[in-house]
Amino acid sequence: MLFKNRYHKYFILLFILITFSNCQMYESSNTHGIVFLDNRSNKLIVNETNMNDVLNIIGQPHSKSINNENEWIYIERVLVKGDYHNLGRNILKTNNVLILQFNKYGILTNKQMLNKSDIEKLNFAKNTTYNKLSQKSFVEKLLSSLKAKMYSNSANK
Repeated sequence: MLFKNRYHKYFILLFILITFSNCQMYESSNTHGIVFLDNRSNKLIVNETNMNDVLNIIGQPHSKSINNENEWIYIERVLVKGDYHNLGRNILKTNNVLILQFNKYGILTNKQMLNKSDIEKLNFAKNTTYNKLSQKSFVEKLLSSLKAKMYSNSANK
């Protein structure tokens, strides 16, 4: 035998201890944006809080509106590892978006919190906008038409 009989229980105990010490007690998560955005947004009071208070409580906004400089957008996104039957793919746990609107004096006038279920209800336009960058050049059009003709002739044979 490799070990004496009286030491077997110690080695088994050591093996179990090492095995369980590698187990995680908490789920691993990948966060993006402001953590606990919902809790922080509850501290903001409409018609009382100003821009400086928001910067102290939440921090700099992720984005500002294109049309309105007084509309700030904050994002929180948390991904967790899936179960074994999902093959460990990431699952979206929380996806919160906070939209704050200020008046010309910097006072908070509107606060809107969108969560994962609200974002799924949004409808997007199916129309596409074409610009000069998305249009093909003359050479690309010529080569794609040649390619189409070449493959259509080989399919007819």
